[in-house]
Amino acid sequence: MMIYEGSISPNIPGRIGILVAKFNRTITERLLTGALEKFFSSGVPEGMIDVFYVPGAFELPTLSGRLIRDPRYAGVLALGAVIKGETSHDEHINRAISIEFARQGAESGKPVMFGVLTCNNVEQALARSGGDEGSHDKTQTAHLGNKGADCAEALLEMLDLLRKM
Repeated sequence: MMIYEGSISPNIPGRIGILVAKFNRTITERLLTGALEKFFSSGVPEGMIDVFYVPGAFELPTLSGRLIRDPRYAGVLALGAVIKGETSHDEHINRAISIEFARQGAESGKPVMFGVLTCNNVEQALARSGGDEGSHDKTQTAHLGNKGADCAEALLEMLDLLRKM
C-alpha cells in the first residue's frame, strides 16, 4: 500500500497566480497579506508569484480560467469576500464561483483554491481575514485566522502532492 500526502514545499513547478477581488477590499487585502506571508515564510520566491486584481468575486473565475490554462502557472489562489446583504445575491455568487473553481481544478489537474469568504456579516469576515493565525481547525474552537494563509498552505500541499503522484 502506498500513502501519498503533500507537504509545504517551496519547490513549485511553475508560477502561482493570486487573484484578489477589489470589492470589500479592506478584507481582501488582509487575505492577500496572509497568503503572501505564508508563501514567503514557506520559501516561495517573490518572483514566482503574480497578483491580479479583479472588480469583484464574480469575476474571479474568468481570470482563474485564463491562468489555469496558461502553462506558466502551476496553481491559482482566488481571494474575495462575499458578505450577506438583504437579498440572496450572495448565495448566487458563492454557488456560481465555487462550482466553477471546482470544475476548473478537476478539468485542468491544477489546484484552484477557494479563498473567498462567505460570511453573514463584516465581523465574521474580519475574524477570518486576520484573527488568531494559529486557529484553523474548526473542531477545536471558533474558526479564526486568515483564510488567505490557509489557502496558500493548502495550495503548496496540493502542488507537492501532485508532484509526488
